[in-house]
Amino acid sequence: MTDASAMNRPYPQVKICGLTLPHEAAQCAALGADAIGVVFFPRSPRHVTADQARAVVAALPETVAAVGVFVNASFSTIMARVECCGLSMAQLHGRESAGLAARLKTEGVGVIKSLLVDGKPGFDDASGFDVDGYLVECAKGPLPGGNAMAWDWGVARDFGNRLPLVLAGGLSPDNVADAIGSALPAAVDVSSGVEASPGRKDPDRVARLIAAVRSTADLYAAKMTKTVFCPKGQRPDA
Repeated sequence: MTDASAMNRPYPQVKICGLTLPHEAAQCAALGADAIGVVFFPRSPRHVTADQARAVVAALPETVAAVGVFVNASFSTIMARVECCGLSMAQLHGRESAGLAARLKTEGVGVIKSLLVDGKPGFDDASGFDVDGYLVECAKGPLPGGNAMAWDWGVARDFGNRLPLVLAGGLSPDNVADAIGSALPAAVDVSSGVEASPGRKDPDRVARLIAAVRSTADLYAAKMTKTVFCPKGQRPDA
């Protein structure tokens, strides 16, 4: 079952995405990250092989969710990575179908679906999915993902009042508190904003980001956050 303390925590969960090295994943977990993301998309500078991802996941404590990021991958490809690497969740970052998400959920895999505020799939497409959370960002960069671009995070606030929102795109230790104040998400997803270089996380920036997220607790006095990222064994349907 899901950890009750995480479910009732009055500030967003934090996912640090684009990990490539086990010791950096362990550092992020020790600093308080709720989830770690590994990217299976060859065009990404943070792309990892199955062997690299397995090593990253093996470095994590059982309390941290291991999320694989996929772009238009097939069910069989995703499940092969889930089983080989020990992933607890799949983040669908392309134009995947609601049927694919449902099949993954049936297999006990948590699912995050990516949506774009100014592209497709957008907010209107969320109604067809039954997933654990919706990652929302802008669509202005050359690659799937936030491309380190800040945007008007407040546009997602109404969506987050209705569905579990994972805020992403252009977030950093310096702006994450303002972004959270604008959208009141259930979670935030950060990659380049805490990096020394692509795929290499800076522990000082990770620590400052997590501290900034936790400083927003007063904003959630009347709104308890929903748990989005769950490790294997702690998922509600596990």
